[in-house]
Amino acid sequence: MEDQHTDSAAEHSMERLLDASSDGVDMNGAVTVASTTTVFRGPIFTVDDVELDLPLVSGGTTRIRRQIIRHAPCVVMLVHDVPGDRYLIEREYRIGSDRFAYGLPAGLMDKGENPEQAALRELAEETGTVPDDAAVRFDHAGAYYSSEGMTDELAHIMVIHLDRWHTEDRRFDADEHVESAWVTWPQLLDTPVTESNAIIAIQHEMLRRTR
Repeated sequence: MEDQHTDSAAEHSMERLLDASSDGVDMNGAVTVASTTTVFRGPIFTVDDVELDLPLVSGGTTRIRRQIIRHAPCVVMLVHDVPGDRYLIEREYRIGSDRFAYGLPAGLMDKGENPEQAALRELAEETGTVPDDAAVRFDHAGAYYSSEGMTDELAHIMVIHLDRWHTEDRRFDADEHVESAWVTWPQLLDTPVTESNAIIAIQHEMLRRTR
């Protein structure tokens, strides 16, 4: 209870410091959606044009306009072969960086799935890696927004430790092309991974390995 009280007091102190720099917007108040227009609808995401009313300290509101990419939640996993002390990396074309990029197994969560179920399904589909029975342990790094200034995509990031596993046939989508390979920890650290969610998973594992 003492730690919780200390954390709460520190948060309130921080909020008072931030409030002192306010330009008039009450950031302790509620934001109201004035209008939403869907300007693009695709198979993976939609784009909405949104007008929002921000509350003012003096009363009333001020209106802002934003665009947001509506995206399903996803999973990102660093997969660890415990007996061999190896890690699974991937390579595929990424439109954002316009290159064949190195990364980690990842994918969208289906409706009704929890993050662990989605992670194991995506792992099997993309790499053919399937844990044996209960020989799998999840180390959750957390759930983070990929880019909260432009999308509501929430990434559930984790490290999956496999004590025993086997390989099955991969199951790609029609337009999906992914390479995968097991590498050592030094090789993983030398791999030029630039995707932020993957970096979070790798740094999370780095902290575990140094403890």
